[in-house]
Amino acid sequence: MSSLFEIRGTPSPRMSTALQVAGILALLSLWAGVCATGWIGPRILPSPLAVLRTFPALHFQDAMVRNLLYSCFLNFAGYAEAVAVCLPLGFLIGMFPIFNGMFSKPVDSIRYLPLTALTGLFMEWFGIENTMKIQFLAFGISVYLLPVVVQRVREVPVLYQQTAFTLGASKWQMFRTVFFPHVRSRIVLDIQVLVAISWTYIIVAEMMNNTGGIGGLLYGSARAGRTDKTFALLAVIILVGYVQDKIFLGLDMLLNPHKYS
Repeated sequence: MSSLFEIRGTPSPRMSTALQVAGILALLSLWAGVCATGWIGPRILPSPLAVLRTFPALHFQDAMVRNLLYSCFLNFAGYAEAVAVCLPLGFLIGMFPIFNGMFSKPVDSIRYLPLTALTGLFMEWFGIENTMKIQFLAFGISVYLLPVVVQRVREVPVLYQQTAFTLGASKWQMFRTVFFPHVRSRIVLDIQVLVAISWTYIIVAEMMNNTGGIGGLLYGSARAGRTDKTFALLAVIILVGYVQDKIFLGLDMLLNPHKYS
């Protein structure tokens, strides 16, 4: 029991699960307790029970599941495109001095772009249908993911590179045996963290020619003053994010089993 209070201690998996459940229950109890005092009105902070009661209406009247699947499709397409673009570009910029000298500074600078201010450009370039929304979400991920890929390539120890060079490895062999394995062991969890950004921009993407999606549903509930529905939809997004994290963790365990042995 004393190990729970050690600095940077690591509880067992069973204890970790119990602590997570206890933390959630503590937060729910605090939330319910604050609502029970009446200090904050239900239109500002609905009780957990009031939020729970909105799910039947969200399912049958607002087609929550259909809207959620639509948002998941947009996000997954954005993830896939961002990863497909950023990985090869990141290796090129990180491995080759000529590309590094030409593009490293622009890559670092694109993080400061105000993405929500670019919606007009994306509508002009890609129209107002799903293609535009996917491109917007992919770009929103890429501006953060590409610098991370470049940084991971730069972090490959020089000793590994020198050893491969001494053994006569070609550029392709160095990429395949040194750079790619080292970056792969870290980039999966980096992607897990960064793709969550697309859920931040999902409302912006779906409100451009609103054709559905949980982001549009969330925006409409907030505009209508339905705080209970807003909290319920936020809880759904958090649950989806939790499942997404588990999927990425499983993918990392599959691709990098040495990290978990």
